[in-house]
Order: sequence, then structure tokens, then C-alpha cells
Amino acid sequence: MEDNGLDLEFILQSCGIGSEIDEEILIENLINLSDNYTDDELVQIYNHLLGTLYNPKVLMQLIRLLDNYRNTSSLEPLVNILLRRINLENTPYDFDDLINVRVMCAKAIANIKDTSVVGSLLYCLNNKNENYKVRLACADALGKIGDKYATAPLIDLIQDEDEKSVYLKESAVSALGILGDDMAIDPLVAILDAKQGFLDKFSFLKERVIEALGKLNTHNTKVITAFKKSLMDVSPIVRINAIEAIMNSDEEDAAEIIKPCLHDEDDEVKKNALIALYNLKGRDILDEVISMPSYNEFLKNEAKILIEEYENE
Repeated sequence: MEDNGLDLEFILQSCGIGSEIDEEILIENLINLSDNYTDDELVQIYNHLLGTLYNPKVLMQLIRLLDNYRNTSSLEPLVNILLRRINLENTPYDFDDLINVRVMCAKAIANIKDTSVVGSLLYCLNNKNENYKVRLACADALGKIGDKYATAPLIDLIQDEDEKSVYLKESAVSALGILGDDMAIDPLVAILDAKQGFLDKFSFLKERVIEALGKLNTHNTKVITAFKKSLMDVSPIVRINAIEAIMNSDEEDAAEIIKPCLHDEDDEVKKNALIALYNLKGRDILDEVISMPSYNEFLKNEAKILIEEYENE
């Protein structure tokens, strides 16, 4: 079989494909192909092999090899596996391993950063019967590719009350932050405005929302207001994230907004507020905390540590 001067059938046979060769030896043979072929030829060979092999361990190695080149010609075979156009289910391999192959395909597709595959990624993302690991990988890929065509479907996902996977919503939120489309601001703020009292998984979602909003338009008054409200969230981690987001914003009153957190009930929140204020205002806040009786001993000690670590240098 000839293709652009390559005898692919001969190459397959020389690697041991189609024989009873041990998979570790087969993988080593595939790696060693780089000794005899150019980069363009290797991509062509690997692309062809993706459509002919079924062993998950070998496929994952092939995807790793292809990821070194990130060539757009690899999109079609990678998408074929992602969308299960190549039927891997009727093979004698472990289901979880086959899922991991598809997850790796989504990651490799993201690294190529070609917007032509956004539709395929959205298809998997929006399929509620699809494995959640694959959907997570597709959400992450959409963010990395950076096509704002994906913004609306990602917003639909985070607003979908029937979507049970909080992890998937977290990935969609992170992708929206990377995409940077201000259209996502209102839906993200709405998550932060949700009823208080949700801890555990829901708190993690709020953390991702604060991170995403911090990458969007922090001049937006809705964003700053949402950050302020998050300073009173029941989760200390959410409050800490909000402190960092306000510190990194362009808000003129950032220090004044953060300062009340020095009296938070949680020591880690107080500590992060002190660090944020030090970054914003400098040494004066440390001297104030040490000298004034309204601040507790924990915070005074943290102020002294900051002086020792930074000011004395």
C-alpha cells in the first residue's frame, strides 16, 4: 500500500502489527520509527495507525507521540476515536482504558488549537449519555482552543438544572474564564448569588466561578459586587478566593473592601486578607495590625512573620 511514497503496510508489518507481538515491544518499535523517518512521515504513519489499532495502551502511546507534533492532519483520526466512529467497544479491552483513550484524544485535539473541531467537542459535551470523563475533557478542550462559538453552549450547561455533574459544570466554568467572553458574566454571577449554605462540591464550583470572573471584565460592577458578596460566603475557601480576586482587580477601593476580612472568624481567611492588603498597601498595614489591640494574636504573629520574611530583606 503506497501513500505519498510510504509503504504503510510494510511499516505496519515491520513494527509487528497484526502479529502476536508483546504490546511493550510493539510500543518500543513505534517509538523507534523516529530513527528512520522524518517528522512529516511519522505524523502520517501515526495517523494511519490510529485508524487500525485497538489496544488502549498502544493507542495512548500513539496519541502521546502525535501530541509532540500537533499537526492539523491528526485531527480527523483523533476526532474519529473521540466520537467513536471507530468502534472500540466490541474489543476485548477494559472499558475504562478505552474511555481514557478518548480523553487523551480530546486533550491532544485541544493542543492543536484548531477551531474546526469545536462542533465535535460540543457534540460530546452536550450528550448527557456520554461518559462524564469524556465530557470533562471536551469542556477543558473548548476553553483551550479559545473559540467563542463555544460560549453559549457552555453557558447553557452551567445553567442546566438537570445536569447532575458538578465536576462538569466546574470544567465548563473554567473554560468560560479562558474564553474571556463577557457574555458569561451574568450567568457566572448568578451562581455566586445562589442561596448560601451549600458546602462541599458546590463550594468548589463557586471557587471556579470566582477564578473565571477574575479573568473576565473586572471593571464590571456586577463582578465586583459578586466578589464582595463572596466575602461573606459560608465557605472559607470561597472567601479566600474572593479576597485574591479583589486584590487582582482594578477596583480602586480594593483595600477598603478586603480590610474587614482581617476580623474574619477563620484564621486562614484573616491571613490571606493580611497578605492581600500588604501587597496593595505595603508595610503600614503590618504595623497597624501589630500595634492595635483590635487584632488578635494570630494575625499579629502573621504580620511579624511577613516583616521578617520580606521587610527585613
